[in-house]
Amino acid sequence: MKNKKQDISCCNVHINSTFNNIIITLSNLKGDVLAWASAGQKGFRGAKKNTPYAASQTAQDIVEKGNQMGIKKINIIVKGPGAGREAAIRTLSNLKVIIIKDITPIPHNGCRPPKKRRI
Repeated sequence: MKNKKQDISCCNVHINSTFNNIIITLSNLKGDVLAWASAGQKGFRGAKKNTPYAASQTAQDIVEKGNQMGIKKINIIVKGPGAGREAAIRTLSNLKVIIIKDITPIPHNGCRPPKKRRI
């Protein structure tokens, strides 16, 4: 399926950064996915997938896809504790950034501890 140049001026960019990979998704404001890229898709393998360089290359791929679609403004939504978050945000700043939002889940009190050991 070829990406046609759509008249989308503003959209969301979701950055999901884990300890093993980084996945960047470009979606419209309703949430429909327009394009996506990951470090594994760009050819990085193993421990190199979670480096800032891999994140910047992945974000550069999203910027190129966004430029083809005519996207000018983006909202960045970041999730996860990975290493490439800041590098991806810096690369995405080639487009006009409206807001950067961090939605990383933080446990309030953690999991329930195991039962006391009986001897």
